[in-house]
Amino acid sequence: MSLTDKIFGTYSERQIKKIMPILNKVNSLADKYRAMSDDEMRAQTDIFKNRLVSGETLDDIMPEAYACVREAADRILGKRPFDVQILGGVLLHQGRITEMKTGEGKTIVAVLPSYLNALTGKGVHIVTVNDYLARLGCEEMGRIHEYLGLTTGLIVHGQTMEEKQAAYGCDITYGTNNEFGFDYLRDNMATHSEDLVQREHNFAIVDEVDSVLIDDART
Repeated sequence: MSLTDKIFGTYSERQIKKIMPILNKVNSLADKYRAMSDDEMRAQTDIFKNRLVSGETLDDIMPEAYACVREAADRILGKRPFDVQILGGVLLHQGRITEMKTGEGKTIVAVLPSYLNALTGKGVHIVTVNDYLARLGCEEMGRIHEYLGLTTGLIVHGQTMEEKQAAYGCDITYGTNNEFGFDYLRDNMATHSEDLVQREHNFAIVDEVDSVLIDDART
């Protein structure tokens, strides 16, 4: 480590320091959401959506949305996201690459920014490297989204056009890089709008980004 890094910290450490106030805000809201009933928790999704329509931004509501998801994950899965997972969720929302060690819970980290960005109604894609991970994410993490009133879909090999259209129409869609990529290509070759399966692209989270964008880039 250079002398400069020792004095000012590494680039990553400085970036983490910048988003610590967001984490502190999320933590300060824990008791508020813990005290809510299930119905009150479900109502938060519509409240967040209305706030966006009224002019607030995703960044404005992020701490509250993340605190809500954290409480929902605890109730539904018995897995309460740790501080490091909240920080990872903030970075993913900001469009950054987040490196996490095996066992630090990457799957649940993706629930945070996927929920937040799905509040716009424009859809979110969760891109994984195989059907198993896509199905696992949709079935397990989808329980959190569905508890909060959002819909989840799954894209895997062998589906009909109607099944794909339904899955892409959901708030959060899980699938593999291969299926997302080839569906995009097929849509670009379609001659009729009713043959399209994907809708306008809005926000995506890529799991194993080094594998998807480097190792499998030839695909």
